[in-house]
Amino acid sequence: MGYFNSIYSSELPHRARAVYMYLKDRADKDGTCWPSIRTISRELGLSRATVCRALDDLCKAGLISREQRWRENGGKTSNLYKLL
Repeated sequence: MGYFNSIYSSELPHRARAVYMYLKDRADKDGTCWPSIRTISRELGLSRATVCRALDDLCKAGLISREQRWRENGGKTSNLYKLL
């Protein structure tokens, strides 16, 4: 339980805790991952709106950074998340 002690004892909403643990589980050794909001919501059983609020909570708490990624044709792709 060691790594998540600070998350468990934080005042973050449960949605943010669940999403943080999800991102941590999927992050590479550098702490980056890029799951879509749709994938996160499907795998956690949360609505897309709830996942978006959780990601906002995590950004505001300084636990993650989020970068929008773009395709060469200008279309959006999944976000790049970095655990801080």
